[in-house]
Amino acid sequence: MAKYTIKRLGMAFITLLFVACLTFLLMNSIPGSPWLSDKNPPQATIDALNEKYGLDKPVAVQLGKYLKNLAQGDMGVSLKMQKNRPVIEIIKDMFPVSAKIGFFAILWAIVVGVPLGCIAAYNRGKWVDSFLRIICTIGISMPSFVVASLLLTTFAGTNEALRLFPTIFDAKLGVNTYILPCFALGLYPMCYTARQARSSMLDALGQDYIKTARAKGLKNPSIIFKHALRNALIPVITYLGPQVAFTFCGGFVVEKVFSVPGLGRYFIQSISNRDYPVIMGTTVFLAAFIILMNFLVDVLYKVVDPRINLAEGGK
Repeated sequence: MAKYTIKRLGMAFITLLFVACLTFLLMNSIPGSPWLSDKNPPQATIDALNEKYGLDKPVAVQLGKYLKNLAQGDMGVSLKMQKNRPVIEIIKDMFPVSAKIGFFAILWAIVVGVPLGCIAAYNRGKWVDSFLRIICTIGISMPSFVVASLLLTTFAGTNEALRLFPTIFDAKLGVNTYILPCFALGLYPMCYTARQARSSMLDALGQDYIKTARAKGLKNPSIIFKHALRNALIPVITYLGPQVAFTFCGGFVVEKVFSVPGLGRYFIQSISNRDYPVIMGTTVFLAAFIILMNFLVDVLYKVVDPRINLAEGGK
């Protein structure tokens, strides 16, 4: 396990380095400047600001300096949105909001999606299976901004009878303010998880050990939830690894629709404002989180199926 962990750490370092370099180069290849707006400042002011923040240096020099500072835990400061505020502090403030919404979104997606997938597999070919497949297909096909807009219009619109939730996210309002964003953010993972669980469960139910369990007279609930579910969960865990990272770091569109002051919404704003350090910081943070979740997924493989040998690449 120690050898495997060291190997994964080395791969994580190379991946983060590649992501940081690629993002930095692509970001600087796009024409424009953080200082340009509707009222452009004089060229002398732009030159002074570029010199102050090191933007007048060649891209290779800027990249080398950024990587050196990043290795020391310094992601720079915001150039525009929260001027001169360290990017790490911004992430620390914004991430907990996104993570809280993401946690409840993923929680309900798993709690609802896995049982629905099992029910659909158990009732294969029946109306229950067809109905659940239609619902899941609709949930997967609908973009998140459509789901969020429909929820906002229906349950927070002008109709007083259905106006059950606030139009703008405010943590001070309690549980009600979390329901619509969490539902909108978790609908796609729930539907996809249900489809994955159904497919995996159907495959597991056709295995020889399930036929043996039935021959021994075991009841269907015991066969499904004790024997088949464990093997059926492996593809679900594979999908949920990166999905958890994306969801915890904020649903960009969902946070925008509900005015959630989270990391996803701030990331979109930083791109619009060309706040380079914030763009780099949030991208590197998301990449690191995805790498961490993929590592946890590999560990969960071992928990779900002890036969898996991590030292041999999961085989």
